[in-house]
Amino acid sequence: MKITIDDAGKRFNFEWILQHVNLILQSGKSYAILGPNGSGKSTLIQMIAGVITPSSGSITYFDSEIKIDDENIFRHLSFAAPYMELIEEFTATEMISFQKKFKPLLSGISLKQVLEITRLEKDDSKRIRNFSSGMKQRLKISLALLADVPVILLDEPTTNLDQQGLEWYLELIEKYGDKRLIIVSSNLEREYGFCDEQFDVMKFKV
Repeated sequence: MKITIDDAGKRFNFEWILQHVNLILQSGKSYAILGPNGSGKSTLIQMIAGVITPSSGSITYFDSEIKIDDENIFRHLSFAAPYMELIEEFTATEMISFQKKFKPLLSGISLKQVLEITRLEKDDSKRIRNFSSGMKQRLKISLALLADVPVILLDEPTTNLDQQGLEWYLELIEKYGDKRLIIVSSNLEREYGFCDEQFDVMKFKV
């Protein structure tokens, strides 16, 4: 999998948040998007995820040099962020089952194992609306990392996680992130210290 970002930029009203972003991102490597709060990190990772559309330039996905149609990009990536909503009326079991309809789990991983990995096996019938912020964040990260997709996008992944949650997150990355394309948007080294390459969005400011 390869993602090519060609002179991409994003403008809200008359203000350019990012301009002239040129990057090539490849499977088997992990990348960190760095920058202070409000610098455009989340804007960039949301553009890569297809959540928002660039105001200029283009972002193109390739699978073995074959261009992926825009409407099918979601099948090749998963995305986790603190601001991403879960379906609060679902239980954890229902949420995992719902995602499986669109993105299969990694080979050899069952729904029960997802609950165990996420440490939610005792809360499998509890409505997500009754979860703590940390439980919700663990579920979001698990849904992202345990989906059978080649691209993982993580925006501030350890938000709402304590030290044990941080260690859990890093263990998941080490165990399930190999040979995939991982992009982490963060300004905390603990979240992106494993990344192969780093780039600061401030160089894409005008």
